[in-house]
Amino acid sequence: MQVFSKRIRLPAGTIICSFCMLDLPVDLKQLRKQLRKQRRSLSIFQQKQAEQATYNRLIRLPEFKHAQHIGVYLHAFGEIHTSKIIEYCFEHGKAVYLPLICNMNQRLQWVRISQHQFRTRRFAPHRLGMREPMRSRGLHISRLNLVLMPLLACDNLGTRIGMGGGFYDKTLATAVQQPFRLGLAHEFQRYDGYLKREKWDQPLDALLTPPHIHRFKR
Repeated sequence: MQVFSKRIRLPAGTIICSFCMLDLPVDLKQLRKQLRKQRRSLSIFQQKQAEQATYNRLIRLPEFKHAQHIGVYLHAFGEIHTSKIIEYCFEHGKAVYLPLICNMNQRLQWVRISQHQFRTRRFAPHRLGMREPMRSRGLHISRLNLVLMPLLACDNLGTRIGMGGGFYDKTLATAVQQPFRLGLAHEFQRYDGYLKREKWDQPLDALLTPPHIHRFKR
């Protein structure tokens, strides 16, 4: 995927690196590096504020209210935290599914977890750094109503940049019945411009940030 230079929205006081300011193509590797660093630099207080604001908006969305089978990630790299969202799902009778990478085809299976499993942190560490459900047979993504997706950046058309593994793209490409694709991100991860979308890229239906909901047409 090639990235075209536009300005990224960053919090007040943040130093904007030169590749975001020049009218030149931006290297995707550098963009990912910059945004990873930006996420890791957030304080615990900033993360809690972002989690609460995102949670407040999410529980009012009709797509979330109506969904009974919800796929969600466990935060690990500075993404929007999902603990409050997961607990809300349990309290309101929504089934929660976590992604499990299938080593054979590098696609995601979705494993249902219980509230007890979540609270006791009964997960296995993955070599990439995140936590996964203990090995178990999972569902195909087409069985879910809503998928809450992590990301590094999202542009004005819903084109999503992930961590580079392509797991969500490969998985969604096989879904005959598509769940609603909702990206969760900090506002500075919204790319104020356009990314070149490759044929294998799977765009979002909407992006939810602490202050805004951005909807797209796929």
